[in-house]
Amino acid sequence: MTTKKLMTASVVALMAATPVMADLVFPSLSYRTGPFAAGGIAFADGYADYFTLLNERDGGIGGVMASVPECETAYNAEKGVECYEATKAEGALVYQPLATSITYQLIPKVEVDGIPLHTMGYGRTSAKNGEVFRHTFNYPVNYWDGASAGVNHFLDLNDGSLEGRKITLLHFNGAYGKEPIPTLEALAEKHGFELTTIAIDYPGQEQKSQWLQIRRERPDYILFWGWGVMNQVAVQEAANIGYPMENFMGIWWSGSENDVLPAGAAADGYKALAFHEMGSDFPVFDDIQTYVVDAGKAAGAGDQIGSVLYNRGLYAAFLAAEAAADAQEATGEPEITAAMMRDAMESLEITAQDMEDAGIPGFGPVFSVTCQNHGGDGLASVAQWDATAQEWSLISDFFPSDGEVVNALIKADSEAFAAENDITPSCD
Repeated sequence: MTTKKLMTASVVALMAATPVMADLVFPSLSYRTGPFAAGGIAFADGYADYFTLLNERDGGIGGVMASVPECETAYNAEKGVECYEATKAEGALVYQPLATSITYQLIPKVEVDGIPLHTMGYGRTSAKNGEVFRHTFNYPVNYWDGASAGVNHFLDLNDGSLEGRKITLLHFNGAYGKEPIPTLEALAEKHGFELTTIAIDYPGQEQKSQWLQIRRERPDYILFWGWGVMNQVAVQEAANIGYPMENFMGIWWSGSENDVLPAGAAADGYKALAFHEMGSDFPVFDDIQTYVVDAGKAAGAGDQIGSVLYNRGLYAAFLAAEAAADAQEATGEPEITAAMMRDAMESLEITAQDMEDAGIPGFGPVFSVTCQNHGGDGLASVAQWDATAQEWSLISDFFPSDGEVVNALIKADSEAFAAENDITPSCD
């Protein structure tokens, strides 16, 4: 693990006195089937492979092996809850539901069960308020940050003014796709642009009517909240009507190789928001090749390494492993509990040195977490697709969202949730 997470003498002594220890359990609520499988497979592979690397190269986390039981949800909320119930008794330390619909179902359950939930870049945005959502975390960035980051990028392209401009939100017709609407409405009022929202029903393979509306209304910019097959359909439809790709920007779940390769050269210049780096030019991937893929221990075929969503799964695993190591260090216990994990997540600090030590220098933004702030610092970047090189690359540094707008919305929504559910906000 990283330099700051060297094991204390008491933990080492306890490890020596305990010849057999239970695994540290990190359940994977995956979806390798259905219309969202292409994204789900890559994320699940990255998540599992990072823990396998820690086991094979480092002997686990703090001397305790990591276990990643996988349960297929097919991106279905009911199945997601079934997977949670089926795996929580195994000693689960943290859940990554990988779906906003599943997240909404699990938030009340984890509060009762005392198991932390990490909804990295998705889920219920107002869960950033840890005084209300004690067991839910969405660091390092959330959907409302993403909506604001997209508008900030458009502001930069227009010398700081969007007065009179038209922005369309093209979105998945569900909880996930509707998350950014309150933020965009507030930003439209603040900056004077005209906002239109256009929904796409699941699974999104037919979008002719939506793109006819876009061609008719001719928005200056499109923000896109899609997932799965609807992403590649949207990119192709944009190309079909000649919409300028540099003005078409997806959220981070609409910016993978799966979304742009089918359109070929026509996808060149398409943009997407991001909260971590792209590609495989990091030392950790050499280690994964050696200790995981070449050793025949990869979660999948080993062909997803360096892809956007594989990297995202790896990043989620890195953040979970860092919190687990923090919990071990803070408590002197190698076999940590979910309660210890929750406390460590609430005091998590990710530094440049942590990423350097893990073999992913500069991979994501530095950030810290507190009880009042379970979401980090809201930093995002912009990525762009190069169809000739067939690769994504970041074209901006990590930059902040509009905290004034986003934090006010989070405060109002979380306080309303607290009132509806008879929760007294507290950090005790």
